[in-house]
Amino acid sequence: MVTIQDVYTHGHHESVLRAHRRRTAENSAAYLLPALSPGLSLLDVGCGPGTVTADLATRVAPGVVVGVDASEAVLDVARAAAREAGATNLTFEHGDAMDLPFPDDSFDVVHAHQVLQHLSDPVGALREMRRVARPGGVVAVRDADYAAMTWYPESAGLDEWRELYHEVTTANRAEADAGRRLLAWVREAGFDPEGITPGADVWCYATAEDRRWWSGLWAERVTVSDFARQAVEHGLADDVALEALAEAWRQWGTAEDGWFTVLHGQVLARA
Repeated sequence: MVTIQDVYTHGHHESVLRAHRRRTAENSAAYLLPALSPGLSLLDVGCGPGTVTADLATRVAPGVVVGVDASEAVLDVARAAAREAGATNLTFEHGDAMDLPFPDDSFDVVHAHQVLQHLSDPVGALREMRRVARPGGVVAVRDADYAAMTWYPESAGLDEWRELYHEVTTANRAEADAGRRLLAWVREAGFDPEGITPGADVWCYATAEDRRWWSGLWAERVTVSDFARQAVEHGLADDVALEALAEAWRQWGTAEDGWFTVLHGQVLARA
């Protein structure tokens, strides 16, 4: 039997981590917060640099929180940040979303933010999350939907960026438009429909500061991150084309009336 190795489209270049470190429980998991209380145990699948994980740990302290990621390098970043924050109820472990290193019924809450869109078998990952959740516990997933992202002013360059992003993720056997599919995936994974709460939320970049930040990091990501490397390796773009996309991002970032939204699908499901 051949095991498919999933590919993380973004990788862990500093331009990617800069975006991930800006994430908090409030701006990335607000839909989950009402379900949290002190003493609950929580697993964060695909935790990355751990800023959301650490924030969630404060919400359930003294409950035990574990962050899991497939990248040892990013786990080192997460551990350092947790030590600096003094998070004593938080640990990090290397692990695969498709084969979580925990027994059945281990956690009250299992959370995954921007993870399923990178997996070749998101339904299988949801089944695995359900396995390690205790009966009556919560599985919470949230993912972006690239086709639903919208911006102003119109930009042919950003249109080309989005098209290329879809081409790269398709080559990686992943689903860039995961947000709209979360409800269907959760239902397919076998969760009780009566215990499923679907929803949506957005990130919006419309202030001068946010435009500079968002456009600047994407101008880097389209030229130097794993996304750029994969685009070239798959034969979907060359360095000249990628630089043109970077320039399109820089131009959008200078627009005084520039506006960009990222739509997310999100689902809470009772195990």
